[in-house]
Amino acid sequence: MRALVQPAYGPPDVLRFEDVPPPPVGDDAVRVRIRAVSLNFGDRMMLLGRPTLLRPFVYGPGRPRKRVVGHDGAGVVEAVGAKVTRFAPGDAVFGEMSSGTCAELAVAAEGRLAIKPDGMGFAQAATLPIAGITALEGLRDAGRVSAGKKVLVNGASGSVGTFAIQVATALGAEVTAVCSGRNAAQARALGAVEVIDYTQQDYTRGDPRFDVVFDLVGNHRLSERRRVLKLDGIYVASFGQGGGALLGPLGRIAQVAIRSIAAPKRLTVFAATPGSSEDLAQLARWVEEGALTPVIEKTVPFDEAIEAFRDLVGGHARGKRVITMP
Repeated sequence: MRALVQPAYGPPDVLRFEDVPPPPVGDDAVRVRIRAVSLNFGDRMMLLGRPTLLRPFVYGPGRPRKRVVGHDGAGVVEAVGAKVTRFAPGDAVFGEMSSGTCAELAVAAEGRLAIKPDGMGFAQAATLPIAGITALEGLRDAGRVSAGKKVLVNGASGSVGTFAIQVATALGAEVTAVCSGRNAAQARALGAVEVIDYTQQDYTRGDPRFDVVFDLVGNHRLSERRRVLKLDGIYVASFGQGGGALLGPLGRIAQVAIRSIAAPKRLTVFAATPGSSEDLAQLARWVEEGALTPVIEKTVPFDEAIEAFRDLVGGHARGKRVITMP
C-alpha cells in the first residue's frame, strides 16, 4: 500500500511516499481503508522529535519508532479481528489509530473507533478524534464544566481551541475566547460570548471571574494565569508548544504539576487519552445536532500531504488541516 513515511526527525522534507506492507489485523483490531486524515500539533512534535528529551521514551531514541505518520483518520472498515463484535466490513468509522493514518490502510483497536453518521463527511469525522477529545475530556473531566459555568479558553483559534469553544458551549457554559483580532469573528461565530484580542489586552489582568481557565498556550506566569480564577475555580493546562528544543513546554508543565500537589482540585495538567467509542459518538451527535462544527482551515489531496505538514510546522493554525485520500 502507499504511505507517507518518516525515516528520520527533521523538517517536512524528510517525509517521503513509499510502498509498505498493509498493517496486520489483531484479534481485537479493525483495519480501515482511509478516506481522510487530520493533522494535529502532536504530529508536528513527532516529525521534529521535539522536545528531544522525549525521544527515548515516546518517539524513538535515534529515529521514529512509528514509520507511517498521522494519528487521526476516518474511512471504511476493510477487515476485523476474530474478537471484534461492534464493526463489520463496509462500516464507515472514525477514530485515533495505532498505525499511521497517512496511508491507504490503518489499524485501530475496536474501542477507539465509532460509527460515522451518514450526514457527516469523512473529512469532518477525521478532525474529531484528537482535537475534539482533548477539548471534551479537558473541559468536562478535568475542568468539570457544567451549565452556568464561566470558561476562558486561551488559544481559541487553533484546532483544539475551536472545538473547546463549542464543547464548553454545548455543556452549557459561557465562553470567553482569547485569540488574535483576525480570529475574533470566528470565535464569536463558534459560540464565544466575549473575545479578548491578546495583541491588545492581557487576559490575566482582569478580575477573578472564571470558573475554569482552559489554557492551550501557557504564555504567562502561573501566578498571572490564576489571577482571573474565582476562589473555587479550576486551571487546566493543556499546552504542547513553547520553550527550547530540549525541554519544550515541559518546564512550564512541571511547574503546574508541582503546584497542583498542594491544590489538586484547582490546578491540573491535562493530556488527552485516546478517545473511547462513547466519547467519539458524543462528538458525532453534537455535529449531527449542529452544536459542533469542525473548523477545517485547509484540505489537500494525499499527493500534497508533505505540503500540509509544511503548513503545520510553519503556520499559525486557524482550525484543522485535512488530507483526503483517493
